Amino acid sequence: RWANEQLPDPRQEAAAQNLIGSLRCLVCQGQSIADSDADLAGSMRAMVRTRIAAGERPQAIRTWLIARYGNWVSFTPPVEPLTWPLWAAPLVLLLGGLWLARNRFAKRR
Repeated sequence: RWANEQLPDPRQEAAAQNLIGSLRCLVCQGQSIADSDADLAGSMRAMVRTRIAAGERPQAIRTWLIARYGNWVSFTPPVEPLTWPLWAAPLVLLLGGLWLARNRFAKRR
């Protein structure tokens, strides 16, 4: 029922929207469940809204979904030893690019 309908309580709907926007569609992979038209995404939206309407906290719902589908379901994976390369890669690439650029410009002088 709640896949494409908003909750009557604006605070609950805001909490649902925040959570729905931060969860990855397992079918589309590059979209959140808020943006996806896949049936599974609709089921997940309905489940999130149903649980929030029942009084469950968004963090508890996120924890349950991660336990069921793995960290991949979240657009913001936790920082832990297994994901350190994921979090460090942008910084390493930026520093490597700056180092290469510095060397290029130093050779021109």
